[in-house]
Amino acid sequence: MNTGEDHPSRGSTESRGAAEPRAEVERIIRSRTRRSFLVAGVVAAAGVAGWRWLVTRREDQGIPWPLRRVLETNEQWARDYFDASRLAPTFPVALAAEPRPNGGIGLEDELDSGTWRLQVTGLAESPDPLSFSIDEIRSLPRFEMTTELQCIEGWSQIVHWAGVRFQDLAIRCGPATVSGEPPDVRARPDDLVPYASVETPDGEYYVGLDMTSALHPQTMLCYEMNGQPLSSIHGAPLRLVIPVKYGIKSIKRIGTIRFTHHRPLDYWAERGYDWYAGL
Repeated sequence: MNTGEDHPSRGSTESRGAAEPRAEVERIIRSRTRRSFLVAGVVAAAGVAGWRWLVTRREDQGIPWPLRRVLETNEQWARDYFDASRLAPTFPVALAAEPRPNGGIGLEDELDSGTWRLQVTGLAESPDPLSFSIDEIRSLPRFEMTTELQCIEGWSQIVHWAGVRFQDLAIRCGPATVSGEPPDVRARPDDLVPYASVETPDGEYYVGLDMTSALHPQTMLCYEMNGQPLSSIHGAPLRLVIPVKYGIKSIKRIGTIRFTHHRPLDYWAERGYDWYAGL
């Protein structure tokens, strides 16, 4: 009679056969784990060394020069990609809502809208600035749009804006030209000086714009938001809205617009952000 006495020996052989592949797998895993740990250590050390090198480089406009060069390269790509005829998306008015106020730089002092004046300088015909009341701004052709205000922090909000195109104000004022010839904003925009500087009345907040973006058909000087006059926290009596750029360029409570040959200072660019800030 078969008593089965050979079964333990067969099972033992099978167990050893199964154990060998498992042991090999465990060896490979341990080897890869050690290798991964070493690679991670080398990468971390290189990262720390690279960061230490980066933060000890000389500064260029407030940040280490390698970072500034990256921002400048991004700007060149963005400017090459930019098409003045390409419009930012528009939306139904029903989707509009009030955006976050975000930031009050340049809004700290009380302002009387009745005595406020917009000063525009850097003109072709006169060394003296032109000055506009809010009623004079309102007398220019009215423009409305519903676009998305995109914050560089990552949030966005659809808003209905009303005011005047920046382009129409430029036509009214006549920016200086590169050639010295009389300006023609519509027919010869490339002959205009290449930049515009926009500041709050107290000079605390300021943005620089390339003229091509300033004259974009959706860049506007806004005095109404969602059917109501601007509130103080949103930039009354007049703010910039430029949907082809991040919201840091949409300066509130404008006091001065200056057309210039020279690249203007920009509040956030001085603090490490992209000067161009295009979308």
